[in-house]
Amino acid sequence: MSLALVFGAIALVIVAWLAACAEAGLARVSSFRAEEAVRSGRRGSEKLALVAADPTRYLNVALLVRVACEMAAAALVTYACLQEFDSTTEALLVAIAVMVLVSYVAVGVSPRTIGRQHPLNTATAAAYVLLPLARIMGPIPYLLILIGNALTPGKGFRRGPFASEAELRALVDLAEKESLIEDEERRMVHSVFELGDTLVREVMVPRTDLIVIERYKTIRQALTLALRSGFSRIPVVGESEDDVVGIVYLKDLVRKTHISRDAESELVSTAMRPAAFVPDTKNAGDLLREMQQERNHVAVVIDEYGGTAGIVTIEDILEEIVGEITDEYDRELPPVEKLGEDRYRVTARLDITDLGELYGLDEYDDEDVETVGGLLAKALGRVPIAGASSLVELPDSRELRLTAEAAAGRRNKIVTVLVEPVGPAGPLDEEMKPE
Repeated sequence: MSLALVFGAIALVIVAWLAACAEAGLARVSSFRAEEAVRSGRRGSEKLALVAADPTRYLNVALLVRVACEMAAAALVTYACLQEFDSTTEALLVAIAVMVLVSYVAVGVSPRTIGRQHPLNTATAAAYVLLPLARIMGPIPYLLILIGNALTPGKGFRRGPFASEAELRALVDLAEKESLIEDEERRMVHSVFELGDTLVREVMVPRTDLIVIERYKTIRQALTLALRSGFSRIPVVGESEDDVVGIVYLKDLVRKTHISRDAESELVSTAMRPAAFVPDTKNAGDLLREMQQERNHVAVVIDEYGGTAGIVTIEDILEEIVGEITDEYDRELPPVEKLGEDRYRVTARLDITDLGELYGLDEYDDEDVETVGGLLAKALGRVPIAGASSLVELPDSRELRLTAEAAAGRRNKIVTVLVEPVGPAGPLDEEMKPE
């Protein structure tokens, strides 16, 4: 009798082993992977596709079979031990030790390792059994899940166990470690999750970096500004930069002047489009979906006081996912490049203290700015564009001419500044001349 019980327990453990294999394999096979198997003509892939289309149902069936077989095997082993040992305590201890060892090795570790190493083969084989078994069981797995969820704190009922965001992130990290995906792909997936917690003010171009044009300027002036700055969309302002009245597009300006050359003298307000406004606390992911639906490429960001905080484009949001977008002209530049006697090409981010050292100054400081680009912007009173030039005075009363050179990158920021001592007065930037 005891021998029959042992063989029965072994048979149940084997079934539980197979169910655990099925669980591990199905958890690693997506519907997309199953469809790929169908397209490749793999044997049994049609059944696998049916299972992958409703994984929760069949995972619950496999889970129910595994648990039922483990419990039944434990009962049989316990009953056999009670017959073999005179002491009930000894019988129970032996039964517990045997089933813990068997459950850990035979049901816990071994089948899951095989299922993860060979998910497609395991899931395909399991599909042959799970499809008819699910029809036989009917709603029993769902009812057990509902009962379990009813006893579990939480809102509402679920069809089955779902992975949390943290578990999904861990799964992506595991996929990268096993070389299933590249490191850049892993970072991109993480960035998609982080986008849901990102506010617009974290990705916008701040107002201090904006190139704007007044509504009373002409279309010719707007064309010149667009070509010199490198921007194809420029905010149009009224009384101040807080008063954004629209957005002018380079293609609209070109189209208008192409139709009639006389249009160059018209006001830029006749060619602008309405501006979309969003609060700086808006979720960046939500804004991206809205911009896609409304086919809008740029939006003006408003702060809590109703003033203009900056602008945001689709590219700004996409950079949060794919990283910095650069072009073929971007390259690493040396901080300082000597061009001649006391003439230098420096990066816009060069500290003004380093600039002073180039001209023999022990200390050169400014309360308002820290970089050469900031120094030029302060002298101009606006954001510098390519070709913008101004004079700055050193502490020893010498004057330097700073000239912004060609912009680079998607945002067309000035990356280098030409610095030279002032000899004979030269012409200032055309935009610096009084109107």
